[in-house]
Amino acid sequence: MLSSLTPHLPALQVVIPLIAAPLCTLFVNRHLAWAIAFTASVAAFLVSALLLVSVLDGAVISYQLGGWAPPWGIEYRIDAANAFVLFIVSLIGALVLPYARQSIEREFDASTHTYFYTCYLLSLTGFLGVAATGDAFNVFVFLEISSLSSYALVAFGAKRDRRALTAAYNYLIMGTIGATFFVIGLGFLYMVTGTLNMADLAVRLDDVGDTRVTRVAFVFILVGVGLKLAMFPLHLWLPNAYSYAPPPAAAFLAATATKVALYVLLRFMFTIFQFDHPIQGLTFEYVVMPLAIAAMFAASIAAVFQEDIKRLLAYSSIAQVGYMLLGVALLTETGLTAGIIHLFNHAVTKGALFLAVGCFVYQVGSSRLGDLKGIGKTMPWTTAAFAAGGLSLIGVPLTVGFISKWYLIQASLEAGSLLIAGLIVASSLIAMVYVWRIIEVAYLEPAPEGREAKEAPLSMILPTYALVAASLYFGINSELTSSAASVAANALFSATNLASEGASH
Repeated sequence: MLSSLTPHLPALQVVIPLIAAPLCTLFVNRHLAWAIAFTASVAAFLVSALLLVSVLDGAVISYQLGGWAPPWGIEYRIDAANAFVLFIVSLIGALVLPYARQSIEREFDASTHTYFYTCYLLSLTGFLGVAATGDAFNVFVFLEISSLSSYALVAFGAKRDRRALTAAYNYLIMGTIGATFFVIGLGFLYMVTGTLNMADLAVRLDDVGDTRVTRVAFVFILVGVGLKLAMFPLHLWLPNAYSYAPPPAAAFLAATATKVALYVLLRFMFTIFQFDHPIQGLTFEYVVMPLAIAAMFAASIAAVFQEDIKRLLAYSSIAQVGYMLLGVALLTETGLTAGIIHLFNHAVTKGALFLAVGCFVYQVGSSRLGDLKGIGKTMPWTTAAFAAGGLSLIGVPLTVGFISKWYLIQASLEAGSLLIAGLIVASSLIAMVYVWRIIEVAYLEPAPEGREAKEAPLSMILPTYALVAASLYFGINSELTSSAASVAANALFSATNLASEGASH
């Protein structure tokens, strides 16, 4: 049975959560809906793990939907780069669901639980589809599936704070603008190449050469994906979306949404456009890199002055996107490896932090610093998990955050820029300030009288510690993540990789 399913793993990666999503609504019982969602997310994680193992040696899996050969048919194409992203997204998806069950029991009416799980699975489906597909227009379709369901997930927070509706609306408007720019760029590419298969696009664009149309397509796609990515200064939708979304949704989106958008940027820039023409390299050197550095400092400084931890972490995410883009903008294989490593490391770190904050919200009913005084005494395990995640955010040795900063500094020095390496260190010192603000309130301020010393349920603590353990383990033993990121970077950096003939299954 298993051997007969193995050739279809790329399709199953997307189909399993896609089929499970409407089932959650059809079966009115919320407990059954959770069981379906959890089973589907775990199955998606197992599939992604098998796919990652299959391509770590540099192989490429090409799956032809309906038996139609590309470029005429739609293709799912799995290499080390997107297999790494599939693994990250499905890992977070599987860990957040056990946490979500207890969290939404308290926060939402029972009648809405099935809708939450449906939106969650649709969002997961969209993210997985974006990473798996080898068709450029399918990327747009799956981006919209993930975006529409993500808007709904943010709006669920209106039960606690009505501002979630405004946040979801702003997210919708900005996301729609980004999607419009992206699809216009695809239209220009189709106009000059006559194909939407990404492997075929890479070959035909090379034949077309440097034209005004391809330049405009490049810019439209960069801006469109930049909006989805929350690239500074196109980030204005993100702070409110993460702040007012329910804790499980905030944790899931913070750990996955911008990572998938970064993958889309990497896929188009390195394996379709391939930086064959001067304007592309100059854009990254003189536009993307300065904006990435600006994000590292502006967003970190903004985080220092936030009074709500979720909002603080949201601004921190914008800064972390800056680190990823900085590695990419160096346009070297080492820099690209650094950006991909940070993609994984930031996912586990920020996922752990948002889950820990959700535990605070579960017990205290607030994520504001003023309401969490002395929380380290009344919720010691949760606070310890948050502190460990905060150390990773700073980049303290023995955490994944240190590995990310180390690779970024190494890439900067290899590129001959001591200044950029110094800026990475300086921005990390700002992270120390805003993390310390939380640690000070949690451990050094007295707890208010009458607050009961009680932890969140075990079903919420365990997923939080699973991500904390990952951030510590891969900070001590980074061989697996660094080798996987190196193979993924090589797959993207090689100009002929996407167009090469892969292993067909």
